[in-house]
Amino acid sequence: MLLVRLEQMINSFSELLGKISAVLFIVMLFNVFIDVVMRYLFNDVSIGLQELEWHLYASVFLLGVPYALKTGGHVRVDLIYERQTAKTKALIDMFGSLFLLMPFCALVAWYGVDFAKEAFVLGETSGDPGGLPYRWLIKAVIPFSFLAMLISGIGMFLKSLNILLGYRQADNYQPPQH
Repeated sequence: MLLVRLEQMINSFSELLGKISAVLFIVMLFNVFIDVVMRYLFNDVSIGLQELEWHLYASVFLLGVPYALKTGGHVRVDLIYERQTAKTKALIDMFGSLFLLMPFCALVAWYGVDFAKEAFVLGETSGDPGGLPYRWLIKAVIPFSFLAMLISGIGMFLKSLNILLGYRQADNYQPPQH
């Protein structure tokens, strides 16, 4: 039952990131709305608002991926996967997360820390007048999100292990047939 509890804790973390991503998406929508109104009604362009749109978009995407992994909403090749039994799917997910997902996420997170740290040390800002300061903030989202993807990958691995050990039932979700 320890494995099931650990999976649930990781899933809670992924759920939290999904909620944060959803809130940031709404903030991004308001930002775009304000930017469009200011541009077309008042002929006033803000480089800072435009850059904030890209920063929010990147954050929504990067923080939403761990949630997508948790819910099975990530991209996978379904030609083989969808026709398999629950235990075979669990094996595919287990080995895919262990040998593909987790090592890649660990590498990006590891090297991303120096990427963000360098921006912080240099005091990197936007190159555009009126752009956003503190470029390190958005660069720091990269290693954080890949660490979160790694943690979510561990959750995927544990889910697969729990299915194989019989501690958990496989989800009965079937993607829509076209």
